[in-house]
Parts: sequence; C-alpha cells; structure tokens
Amino acid sequence: MNSNDLKTSRSIPRLAGLVCACALLAGIPGGAAAVSISGQTDTIFRLGQSAVEKRDLYPLYEYLRLSVTNIDKNGNLSFHIGGWGRADLADKTTDRYTDTDLQYGFLSYRPAQNNLVLNAGRQFVTEGVAAERLDGLYLRSDLAAGFGAALFVGSPVVTEPNFNGGDLVYGGRISHSYGNYYTIGLSALQTDYAGSRLREEEGVDLWLRPFASVEVVGRSSYNSITSGWMEHAYTVSYTPRDRLRITADLAAINYEDYFYHVTTSALSLTNGILDPREKMLAVGGGVSYTPISALTLAADYRNYGYDIAGDADYFGGKATVTVAGFAAGLSVHRMSGESDRLRYDEYRLFASKKLGKADLTVDFFDIDYDRSINGIKNTFSLAGAATYEITDQFKVGADVDYSRNPDFDNEVRGLVKISYVFDATYRAEGGGKSEK
Repeated sequence: MNSNDLKTSRSIPRLAGLVCACALLAGIPGGAAAVSISGQTDTIFRLGQSAVEKRDLYPLYEYLRLSVTNIDKNGNLSFHIGGWGRADLADKTTDRYTDTDLQYGFLSYRPAQNNLVLNAGRQFVTEGVAAERLDGLYLRSDLAAGFGAALFVGSPVVTEPNFNGGDLVYGGRISHSYGNYYTIGLSALQTDYAGSRLREEEGVDLWLRPFASVEVVGRSSYNSITSGWMEHAYTVSYTPRDRLRITADLAAINYEDYFYHVTTSALSLTNGILDPREKMLAVGGGVSYTPISALTLAADYRNYGYDIAGDADYFGGKATVTVAGFAAGLSVHRMSGESDRLRYDEYRLFASKKLGKADLTVDFFDIDYDRSINGIKNTFSLAGAATYEITDQFKVGADVDYSRNPDFDNEVRGLVKISYVFDATYRAEGGGKSEK
C-alpha cells in the first residue's frame, strides 16, 4: 500500500465516524428548540494542459460542506464536515487518478455565556502563532477582567504523505482586551516528534485603537529552536475623513527562522528555491480617497530590501468606478529592482457587470519587463468568468484563463462549476420544518 492509499484508508473510518456523529446529533431530542441543517455542494470540472510535460488534465472535483446545529436556549451543539474527492478523466493530475481529503470534521459546543467554544475533531486552529490543521481538541473562553484564553492539542494533519509533520502539536493563547481600545495576545506552539522538538514558536499579536481615526494591527513571532525572530508585520491606518484613508506598514522576515520547519515541501529550504541566508524588510504605505461615491482613487509605495537579492521599489496607483451593478478598475505599477525579474511595468484592467441573474467578469493582467526573461519580454493573463443563478440555491458558472509568462509560452485553463446550497430548520414543537 502506497502513502496515498494509506491516507485514503485512514480517512474512510474517520469520515464514517463523523457521519454517524452527524446522524446522532440530528436526532438528539434534549428539549432543543430546533435543529438546523445547512451546507453546500460544488462540482468543478477543470480543463487544462501541463505546460511542462504536455499532459491533458481534466480533473473532476466534488466538494461538500455540511453543518448540523442543535439549537437550545442554553447554547448549541453542532457538527461540521467538509471534504473533497477528485477523479482524473484524462492524464493523471498527481501520481494517481483519484484522491480524497477530509478537510475538516468536528463537533462544537457553544453555550450562551462566556463566549465559550469547545471543538473536537479535525479542524483548523488560528490562535496567534498557530495556523494549524489538526485532529484534536480546541477550547476557547472569555475570563474575568478582560482576559481570554485558548488551548489546543492534537495530531498535525499533513497534506503531503511523505512529509514529517510531527506526531503531537499543542499550544495556546492568552489575551487581554479593554473595550474598543486594544487587544493584546501572547501565544505559543510546540510540535513534537518521537519525543523531541520539531517546532517551538512564540508570538505576540496586537490590535490597538488609541483614537477613533487610528488603528494599529500587528504581530511578531519567535523561533525558540533557532533562537531568532521569524517575522514582524505591522500596519497603521489613519482615517481623518470618511472618504480618506492613509496606511503605513512594515514587514520583516528571516528565512532561516521562518521556514525552519514547514508543512509543505514547496516552502522547504531544502528545495533550492528559497535561500536560507535571505532576509527581507519591506516598508511602505498608501492612500485611498473617494471624492464621489462612484469613484475611488488609490496610490501606494513599498520598498523591498533583500540581503542577497538586493533592493526593489514597487509603486503606482489604482482607480475604481462602481455604478449601478457595474464595476471597473485600472491599476498601473512599476517594480524597479536590481535583477531583471524585478524590473518591469505592471498593468491591470478589470470589469464586472450584473445582468439580472447573471454575473460577468473580465480581468486582464500584463507585465512588461525591461529585458527579456527566457526570450519573453511581455507576459500577460486574460481571464473571463460568468455565473448564472438558476434559483436561490442553484448556480452554474464557467471560467476561462489564457496566460503567457517566462516559464512557458502559452497556457489555457478553464473550469465549469455547479453549486447547490441547502438550508433547513426542524422545530421541536409541532414537528414543523422550514427550508430556504
């Protein structure tokens, strides 16, 4: 049995167990006022060709999201599940013709007080330095005097079977808030493998509003294993008038600390794409102004400083018009760096229109390099999309994307999407049922 087969075989019993839990939840009498069932299915058929290997790729995807909530005056118990399956109708997209993934599946309990949340199962946790998908437990609650706390523990979920994501991840966050003025959080995460540390990170996050017109948002994270700061990212916004907004931001990343251990090989320092010695500092800002309700004008500037790749300046402007179901915009930017790939003019033109039950969108993106890259000086992407709402629950749509860049001459991709949304509530008294 190969690693993909092993992943699928492990997902089947988990999925069966979660479906059983869903059925039990929907049948709980418990004096509940109502049981709500909602979800969405998306059938997506993609059409394209591998630009490198010249393979015909026609994968068919099926996505399902389902939620069942047992509503009670003292809170509610709910179940959430989401996953996808893929079947290739031509050449293989990956190393096999079919694949499945259980993205999430967990029970959640939320009483009516203390903003308490208790989740059990496969879930995505975002708490400070943690942005993890895990099989385990998550607990969050408000405490006294403006304090709050969150804890999580479980087994990391890794999408690449041959990648070591560890066998145990745990951590938490404690925060303090004062009205509408500030929230500050301290968080930590650790991943263990065979009794040793695989990851150990700490961080601080901040939201601050000292005045009604000023807002500060930011975070810093530290890697205890490498003894270095992974990232600093902060943004300050100033809104002196309703239609005027000014922003300034700073971001700093140390590659060796930030990418020390990641959950995908695409970001691994061992793949040769990322240089572990690199450090990046980006400083910039922007201003947006809406002189009339239908028009928004914006300008931005950012300086990128790399220890190895050199410096680069990115600056330009954007104009957006919105009138009676029609929106259009134009942006022009310049990237001026030390390497050929960082010296170009960038243009984007986009428009969208709502016609009854139809939504139409077109987007053109163009980059004109100062010098040719792999024999190509101008690269572009032209995309068009259309969606039609047959009913409130049933939609169909199609996308087409044609592009050319220095890594391959031409590429055409497309997809057809069918979506169905369902929502029903079953009430305890009288056995009534309502659907949307």
